[in-house]
Amino acid sequence: MLIVTIVAGAAGFGMPAAAQTLSYAEATTRLADTCGGDIQKLCKGLNLGNGRILECLQQNAAKVSAGCKGSFAQVFQSISKREEAQSSYEQTCKRDMNARCAGVKGDGFVLACLVKKEKRVSPECYQVITDAGWR
Repeated sequence: MLIVTIVAGAAGFGMPAAAQTLSYAEATTRLADTCGGDIQKLCKGLNLGNGRILECLQQNAAKVSAGCKGSFAQVFQSISKREEAQSSYEQTCKRDMNARCAGVKGDGFVLACLVKKEKRVSPECYQVITDAGWR
């Protein structure tokens, strides 16, 4: 759960937002690719849990490579956007759920209905489902 540990406290690392949301697996891979060397060099011997890697990278921010900083910020922004979309999807898609999927019961079935009818849902609903990583 390195990604969760790192991403959960990454707000202080700041950088611009990413264009698309990443899955946790994609985020982990990107951080391993771009920050692995920095973590090996600057944080050698630390246990991965309890935010220790993030804390190490923040304490050594002046020594962290530009690639790692940029990737780290993009990953954090992407995961934050994904989580926000997942929590706001019902409100954003409420009108579409009522109009396109009336009578469908169960969260998963309603979501499947919206995805199936994606050409007829509002642009906002389509986007929030995409940003949530459900498409």
